[in-house]
Amino acid sequence: MIYSENQISKIVLDTAFEVYFELGPGLLESIYEAIMAKELRNKGLQVQSQVPIPVFWKGQEIGIGYRGDLLINEKVLIELKSVEKSLPVHPKQLKTYLKILDLRLGLLINFNEAKLVDGIIRVVNRLEDGEIN
Repeated sequence: MIYSENQISKIVLDTAFEVYFELGPGLLESIYEAIMAKELRNKGLQVQSQVPIPVFWKGQEIGIGYRGDLLINEKVLIELKSVEKSLPVHPKQLKTYLKILDLRLGLLINFNEAKLVDGIIRVVNRLEDGEIN
């Protein structure tokens, strides 16, 4: 099945809430990443973990600069955190990753919040005509 970015986003968020309600906050990011990847694959999505994000300078690749946590169906990048509080740099970093990978949508999910909803930030790289962020 072909999913839109918004459909993928809904499945990812539903899955994140399932994981959070089962495990709660406080685990390592790598644990949430492994479980999210497994659950999303079980739901029929294509999941790539630790996706290389190359850095280019003046047209030359400098090497792998970063890694994205999860890339879903080659459309939506997920950055997972398990930190006391997301910093302003985290969504900026995700937006840069989206630009480098030429993707439209990313989700930053911090599993270490008292309420998971407070740890979710939707990041849009570019809007289509008539689209609202």
